[in-house]
Amino acid sequence: MSITTDTLFAGSPVMAIFRNMTPTHATTLAHRAWDLGIELVEVPIQTSDALPTLRAVVAAGRERGKVVGSGTVISLEQLEASRAAGVGFTVSPGLDEAVVAESARINLPHLPGVATASEIQRALALGCTWVKAFPASVLGATWFTTLRGPFPQVKFVATGGMDASNAAAFLDAGVSMVAVGSALADPAQVDLLAHLIAQRRANGGSEPRS
Repeated sequence: MSITTDTLFAGSPVMAIFRNMTPTHATTLAHRAWDLGIELVEVPIQTSDALPTLRAVVAAGRERGKVVGSGTVISLEQLEASRAAGVGFTVSPGLDEAVVAESARINLPHLPGVATASEIQRALALGCTWVKAFPASVLGATWFTTLRGPFPQVKFVATGGMDASNAAAFLDAGVSMVAVGSALADPAQVDLLAHLIAQRRANGGSEPRS
């Protein structure tokens, strides 16, 4: 059975993004995230010197049975480098039809970026029911509440400006997952996000409120 975005992402309200980190720093933080219940982690590869960090985190995840993704995938070359590194999914800041098509061909789940209704509609036409809304803090929480109306079948991942202080508001607005990156420069964020996950699961799960 092929792995899908639903299989990977459903039930995980938080994803950690390890941007511009050394392999040692990223793997240490990944282990801490996994220990605290943050199942999904992503390593952006906007430059080739991030590939050693990606490979290190993928290797650490393999030892623990965790899926690791690569982010800022904007070309077929980066997609191939991600596949070669053994990632379980890829993420883009925008919607690139060639990357979406190739991802489907090689059966590698892909999360495209959107910021407009037209982009969401095009993503759906390409077979993507999970999309990354970026930059989420600029779009605002009400953007998600509004867009859930015409697109009830879409699962949104909010990325850009997310941290433990605003994650709950976006989840309550209809987001299925928040992805936290820059805020992780503060080590306390991992613990705060883990507490948020525990709270939501204790209150009946991670699905957005209607």
